[in-house]
Formats: sequence, C-alpha cells, structure tokens
Amino acid sequence: MPAETLAHLLAARDWMLTDGLPERGPAGLALERGTPAALAAPARMQAVAKAAIDAGADLIRTNSAGANASRLRPYGAQARAGMLSRTAAEIAQEAAERTDRQVVVAGAIGPTGEIFAPMGTLRHALAVEIFHEQAEALREGGASVLWLGGFAALEELAAAAEAAQRAGLGWCGTMRFDTAGRTLMGLAPAPFAAQAGALAPQPEALGAEGPGPARLLHTLLTLCAAGVEHPLIAQADAQTDDLTEDGTESDPRRMAEFARLARDAGARIIGGGAGLTAAHLDAMRAALETTPRDARPTHDEITARLGAAQPVAAPRRA
Repeated sequence: MPAETLAHLLAARDWMLTDGLPERGPAGLALERGTPAALAAPARMQAVAKAAIDAGADLIRTNSAGANASRLRPYGAQARAGMLSRTAAEIAQEAAERTDRQVVVAGAIGPTGEIFAPMGTLRHALAVEIFHEQAEALREGGASVLWLGGFAALEELAAAAEAAQRAGLGWCGTMRFDTAGRTLMGLAPAPFAAQAGALAPQPEALGAEGPGPARLLHTLLTLCAAGVEHPLIAQADAQTDDLTEDGTESDPRRMAEFARLARDAGARIIGGGAGLTAAHLDAMRAALETTPRDARPTHDEITARLGAAQPVAAPRRA
C-alpha cells in the first residue's frame, strides 16, 4: 500500500508505533569497509524495514540519520550525501508499498556533529544548506515527512526545520535528554517544549528519545507538565549503557510495559531506538492493542513498574 502521511494517521488513530534504529555509524556506514549499508546491502536494509512493518510499526524511518555532508566528511563521502539519503528513502518506500497496511515513511535527519557559533564554528546558513540537501533527497526518494531526531541544541533543530520547509515537507523532532536529564548542550525538557513548539514551521509532533524506558518516561511526564500542544513522541532505547537503568538491555516485556505507560502518559507516537528488535515491537503492539488506557502514571509509579532511574533535572532558575 502506498506510504501514508503522518498527519492523516495521527488524525485517525490514538497512537502509532515506530521502528527502531537500523544504522550503526553515519548513514549506516559499514565502517570496516567504509561502504554505506544502503549501497552495500540494500536487500538487508529493506529486510530490516519489512521486519519492523511486519511486527507492527506504523512509521518507519529511513536509514539516513547520519547521511549529511558534515557527518560523512571524515569518511570522504560528503559528495554522496544526497544520493545516500535518496537511496535510503527509496528502500523504505518500497518496503512500505509491499504491505497491506498504511505506513508512514519518515526521512531521518540527525545532527551534523558540529557545534554552533560562538562555542563552535557552525553557522545557521550553512546548517540549513547541509540539511536542505538531505531533505530534498529524502523527499525525492519517497519520504512524506522528516524525522529530525537525536538533536542536542535547539539552534540545530531550528536549522533542520527550516530545511524541511524549503523542501516542502512537514517535520517532527526529538531530542536526547541523556545528560543528567538534559541534552548534551544543557537544554532541559520544559524549555525545549516551549521553544521547539514555537519554531516555524510548526512541528507535526515533538518529543524525546534515548537512554532507557524509565528515564524516558520521567522526561515524558516533564514534557506533559510543560503543556506541549503537539502530539508527543516517546522513544526509548531498548539497549543502553546508562548505569541508572536496571541492566543493559530491555526484554520485550519491559518494552511492552514502557509502551503502555507512554500511551497512558500522553504519547501519541511510541517506539524505540538502539537495540529495538521485531520481538520488542511485537510485544509493544500487543500491549497497546489489548490493554485499556489508564490514568497518567506518576514518577513513583514509573519507578515501581520499571525500576529506579534518574529523573530529569528541574529547570535552572534565572
């Protein structure tokens, strides 16, 4: 079935399930050979997308989060940024067309790996140019929306959102609050919600991704308390090195519990990141389809059901 638009599915459904993260390194680079997976093993990449769809994913992300010129430069592949993104979108689009369900193909765009001036050297105009190259290629390959994921600085997310507008695509955005409850650049969830929600163009959805089910849910509650008006995204890594989580890998039952709690907390788009498998997705979808919505959980209830994790930091006082 042809790929669906995110806005249409959000209007028709209470929740959506997303896939995990197929890539390892920039643009799925097989670093030992320096060859992008989209080129070296397109059949394998399509199999990954198909497995996610078969397990219940309503939205699949292209294998292109690191396929921007800045991230590819260390590998001498910056000139292939557009081609790699287009190919990644075509692979995901083909997988979506082979199913009888409505599936959104989201073009994944991630950070450049550079720091904005004045702390670094990256400037807004150049960042927009880098992201626009990717956005155009993803649109040409079949993506119907852009997934701006894993950002740590609002300035960079704003540049990516502007690139999405130039390419004529809507966008949804996530940040990783994995450094004492903040992003690596020090942004806390509440200011992110206020500032990202005011970006032009407006996002189709906003939320958090990262370090593990319990910590992600604490962040989600903070975003809810901040009064986010856009559909909320909750994506927890199924595998994490975060010592505040119980263990380093979440089994399908734990991710199913995460999915239920995320829905009850108010998330509309629910999924995972690193380590998420078809078995996790299967369990998450079954949990969402077979359990009724409950009251929004508290921080204490999250801890009781998923184990102790460091809550997000309170906003700094001026």
